[in-house]
Amino acid sequence: MTRTNGKSEVKAEELDPEHELPASDDASDVVGEVEPRDAEFLKLKAERDTLLDRLARLQAEFENARKRGSREQQEFREYALADTIKTLLPVVDSFERALHTGRDTKSEFRSGVELIYKQLQGALLKLGLQPIPAKGEQFDPHLHEAIEMVDTTDAADHEVLDEMQRGYKLKDRLLRPAMVKVARNPKH
Repeated sequence: MTRTNGKSEVKAEELDPEHELPASDDASDVVGEVEPRDAEFLKLKAERDTLLDRLARLQAEFENARKRGSREQQEFREYALADTIKTLLPVVDSFERALHTGRDTKSEFRSGVELIYKQLQGALLKLGLQPIPAKGEQFDPHLHEAIEMVDTTDAADHEVLDEMQRGYKLKDRLLRPAMVKVARNPKH
């Protein structure tokens, strides 16, 4: 069996109990020497525990700050994308109105405009833009903006009759609500 003092190893059989130093006559001297050492040890241990706790807290705080920074950066990207797409929505509306007015005529010009419109729609879809379904749907104040209430018995109460302007969502975020005419059915 070996005993160590942290610097060298001493084997138990090498110890000679007959040649050990005699015990001190002053017992208070031994107690007095042990107590400051124990007190210093306890003080250092408490300081170490405090520093380890502080280190753990700072590491957690740093990790939280890193995650928060990453999340804020992603939200900023999405917000910047949302602003850019919002500026393009009137252009999309103009394309839809132009294609809606001359739908009976077939010309090369119309075909070119339809092609450009489809390309724009495809690019916006890749960025995450989604049109909000409106016509025939139940009115949802979170997605639709009622422009007019129409009294009718041909549709269910609060059903969207017509879409005046298409609404859009970017991923899960509402960019623009759909402007709609809503049915008011007195029978329901």
